[in-house]
Amino acid sequence: MQINEFLKIIESDFYVGVPDSQLKALCDYLMNNYGIDGKHHLIAANEGNAVGIAAGYNIATNKIPVVYLQNSGLGNIINPVASLLNKKIYGIPMIFVVGWRGEPGIHDEPQHLFQGEITLKLLEDIDIEYYIIDKNTNTNDIINAMNRFDNLLKNKKQVAFIIKKGALEYCQSIDYKNDNFLIREDAISKIVEYTHDDLIVSTTGKISRELYEIREKQNLKHDFDFLTVGSMGHCSSIALGIALNTNKRVWCLDGDGAILMHMGAMSTIGSMLPDNYVHIVLNNEAHESVGGMPTSINNINLCDIAKSCGYEYTASVNNINDLDKQLKHISENKVLSFLEIKVSIYSRKDLGRPKTSPIENLDKFKAIVLK
Repeated sequence: MQINEFLKIIESDFYVGVPDSQLKALCDYLMNNYGIDGKHHLIAANEGNAVGIAAGYNIATNKIPVVYLQNSGLGNIINPVASLLNKKIYGIPMIFVVGWRGEPGIHDEPQHLFQGEITLKLLEDIDIEYYIIDKNTNTNDIINAMNRFDNLLKNKKQVAFIIKKGALEYCQSIDYKNDNFLIREDAISKIVEYTHDDLIVSTTGKISRELYEIREKQNLKHDFDFLTVGSMGHCSSIALGIALNTNKRVWCLDGDGAILMHMGAMSTIGSMLPDNYVHIVLNNEAHESVGGMPTSINNINLCDIAKSCGYEYTASVNNINDLDKQLKHISENKVLSFLEIKVSIYSRKDLGRPKTSPIENLDKFKAIVLK
């Protein structure tokens, strides 16, 4: 189904959410037609944040907002849906558009498998009625579903459209870019030169995939790397939990979309002042792993935030020579450090995925940590 047909039936003036590859047609359409204007479209830091914004929109306009998200973000909406939107509290109506990753019977990555299995059950548990859209869904199907949903929305309930792979189409896809020229994979290769036998905790998505491939290319062991699967935004917290309980140095390789999602973790890290912790953000100002839509990071000075949270050393670089100098300084000085690396929106088309399972990765990593 063409995305404009789908949105014409929904008839909403406001969309807010977190980008998803399964919803690329929707995301590209919104960017092409509205950009991020705040009046019609907004990209949120996390899915719960999106629900709060949408609730405010409904309160101010009495109109029905649309929140879009990948099903991995359902956990982030449970609290505001159950304690704010539900009819037993404020009764704020809302439409969710949810990309279904890990759909049973469809091959997907490990982080999506269990979430995919429980997606429909989670929606049922939080009292959200849903309609599943696939490649065979036609306009009349959506009209009939929306007619049923209209009655629920008028009764102050929330509803959801579950989007299967390839169900929505859009012919004007966007090629997202920024002004940075440093390639992320080159930056990670340079980081690996300085970590030696230190521990690395890398965030979900292409950062972990590139780290894995760098080790493979250099014939190095993967044992020192914890490749965070799923749990976007929690990589820095995992790294903190490890750093507080080991004498080894821990390097956290984070992304800008991930750090925005749960930025409060930085205040916890700063309050603990672990001198064996290095927090690196590979910042391409985009949700690249799910299509490249922009984050709000370009208006933020991450180093100032890190300083305010208590990090003892902060720096930002945008080229390989400055990166080398900063990594040398950080490796020689054991203090809580923060380094922003500004990189381009780019990854190799032949970028692979880890050949080991999450359990195998964890077992080998634990053996190094506990040695």
